Amino acid sequence: MIAYSEVSAFTDTPGFGNRAGVVLDASGLSEREMQGLAAFLDAPETVFVTRMSSGAVRVRYFTPTQEVDFCGHASVALGLMLAQNGHWDGQDLVLETLVGRIPLQLVCEAGVPSRVWMRQRLPEVRAVPRSLHADLAEALGIDVRMIHKGLPLAASSTGLWSVFVPLLDSVILDALEPDLAQIRMLSEALDVVSVYAYTPMGVNRFAARDFAPAVGIPEDPVTGSAAGALMALLASEGKLPVRHDRACGVVFQGHALGTPGEVEVEVEVRGQTVTAVHVGGCAVLDREGIWKRE
Repeated sequence: MIAYSEVSAFTDTPGFGNRAGVVLDASGLSEREMQGLAAFLDAPETVFVTRMSSGAVRVRYFTPTQEVDFCGHASVALGLMLAQNGHWDGQDLVLETLVGRIPLQLVCEAGVPSRVWMRQRLPEVRAVPRSLHADLAEALGIDVRMIHKGLPLAASSTGLWSVFVPLLDSVILDALEPDLAQIRMLSEALDVVSVYAYTPMGVNRFAARDFAPAVGIPEDPVTGSAAGALMALLASEGKLPVRHDRACGVVFQGHALGTPGEVEVEVEVRGQTVTAVHVGGCAVLDREGIWKRE
């Protein structure tokens, strides 16, 4: 009998944002059992705590079909559940993941845990051949002329790799009709997890949609890892306003699926070099349950 929680991340409204499964004690679960529980919950990702010690929590992340190295929204959801269950009082805490150590910070309002921030890995960037721009547009169901030429189209990662495709406006973004088979093929060819379409809503506000069929997620509702990588990419390209060596922004995602959420990002920069990426948001418990092991 394994206890689990279902948590909505990057929102304070149950059922909105992005749903994550959270298992606080998976020390006795095999990899096959973790995958089985993740498939049962059918959340975009489920996070499993395999070891908990003072100041550090070792975790693994699974989609319904496979293990992934990192997940932003599940990390935020986990932070909330650790705090609410008395395992974290707001002191220094690090998640030990397959991409390295991810420090967490807890924000409380009137003594109640309300928001979790994570410091993601420093960004990596890869160019996307111009010859593939039209293929990416076709996979998203648009004409290549709808790609925004003033914003970067590139692959980037602060934990998981995505291809970031800038679009001219939110009307185009909302009307996307992606060919998931083609997106999966391009994702595998470019060695990324997803194709992430985004568009500006203001000087530091963006709307986005994220398609990840390569890891069993047709469309991810709200993606914390990709939001961090996007803002880091924009900051390094000089596309975000910087004040006191910091660039802040918000990504709005999930509207196309009826589960809107918001990801806050703060990027530390020196010149055009990104020195730190912080991603944060709210989370709220949806429900709890028990899974019977076979």
